[in-house]
Order: sequence, then C-alpha cells, then structure tokens
Amino acid sequence: MVILITGASSGIGKETARLLSSKGHVVYGAARRIEKMDDLRTYDVKLLSMDLTDDESMTSAINEILRKENKLDVLINSAGYGSLGALEDVSISEARHQFQVNVFGMARLIQLVLPQMRKQHSGKIINISSSGGFFGEPHASWYHAIKYAVEGLSDSLRMEVKEFGIDVILIRPGSVISEWISVAIEHFKSVSKHSAYKDSITSHIKMLEKAKGIVGLQPIVVAKTIQRAIFSRKAKARYTIGKDAKALLILKRIIPDKIFDKIIISIINK
Repeated sequence: MVILITGASSGIGKETARLLSSKGHVVYGAARRIEKMDDLRTYDVKLLSMDLTDDESMTSAINEILRKENKLDVLINSAGYGSLGALEDVSISEARHQFQVNVFGMARLIQLVLPQMRKQHSGKIINISSSGGFFGEPHASWYHAIKYAVEGLSDSLRMEVKEFGIDVILIRPGSVISEWISVAIEHFKSVSKHSAYKDSITSHIKMLEKAKGIVGLQPIVVAKTIQRAIFSRKAKARYTIGKDAKALLILKRIIPDKIFDKIIISIINK
C-alpha cells in the first residue's frame, strides 16, 4: 500500500509512520519541518515538506507521490495543533489560523487525493479527530469547534464518496501523551495573562501540568488502531480510543447537558 501521513514530525503521525513502514508499506511522512522527521529515515519513510496553509506545497507533495507511485491508497490526516484559551481571550486571527491548519488544510488535501482514489475506485481517508469532537470544555472553544467540524465534514464526506469505493474513517482518541499538550499549555498561559477568567484558568493549567506526560494514551496505541482500521474489511465509521474518551461518550449520551457540564468543570478544578 502507498500511504501518506501528515503531521509525521511528532506524536500520533510519527508513530503511525514508523509502524506502517515497518510492516512493509510505502509510507510518505509529511510535515512543515523535514528535519523533525529525520529519524524516520531509519524506517525507510519517504519525507515530504508540506505546509497545510500553502496550497502549492500540498499540490506539489501529492503530485510527487503520484508521479513516483502512480497510486495512493491511504491518506491519514494527523497534522494539527491545539491552542487553548477562553473564547474572549483568543484573537480571531489565531482562531482562523487554527481552522486553516486543522480543517481547511485537511479538506484541501482530501480534495487533491480524491481524483486518484476515484480513478482507482478504492482508498481510505483517515481523519484524526478527538474525544473533543463530541463534548466541550472551558477555555478550549476553538479546539472543540475544530474537532466538531472534522466530525461533521467526515460524516458528510463518507456518504459522498461511498459509491467510489472510498472509506472515510474517524479516529477519536482521548488524552494522548505527546508534545502537543506542552505547546498548548504555553499558548494558554500566553493569552491568559490578563484574563477575566484567571481563577478558573489557573486551576485548569495546574490540572494540565499535573497530567502532562503521565495521563493519557501512548501514541503507539492510536497507531495500532489506525492500522486496524486500514486493514479491516468492514472498517467502522469511528474508533473511540481510551477509557477516558469512552466514559465521557457514555456520560454525554445518558445525562443532561448541564449535569455533564458540572462534571467537566469539576475535573478541571480538581
């Protein structure tokens, strides 16, 4: 199989590139900074420079893969970042940038690969969502809005491309141990220096720092789920991963919203 993975410079993307390449597949790893993927050369991963805010960069990368391989079987959209902060504190320009990277960039890449997948009458598009795609939390409005958008986009796309033999699959991990959270915390602190929500934000940051590097799934667990989804004859539309994600999903379905809100706030204020 020929597989393209975005966000291969760290976390889930990097671990998935390692795993799938070690199984003998032709894997292209893409990220803005190629030097952060240098260790993947050991696994024979082919490296591509790609910026999800730059159309020419994405077009060039897809053209290179098709020129060399003449097909593309799987696209794994793992690239993205989270930027925390109260809605009132985060600038609209920062919010737009988050959507550009996490939603519009992903959507544009899907547009670029679909003609080849339709020609093949086969393909899998795997979008990395999150448990944050089915509930909200304070100080993360934009992050959750993005994940809800990824969920809705994927649901609609799945029905559009079904007739062409293309699968669209959502991967919904709960907390994952990666550098993502460190970056998110630093931005959270930066935008919250003069926040009207200082007290609740202080508690939230303390909770995140306490959990950092300790609480959550190892990226390899998510990578193995992605592998299972790719090679399943009857892949699910969604794979929810992690005890925290599964518990929250059950609660969200069975209890009133305002009680669910209280539970989320109590977790943050621990």
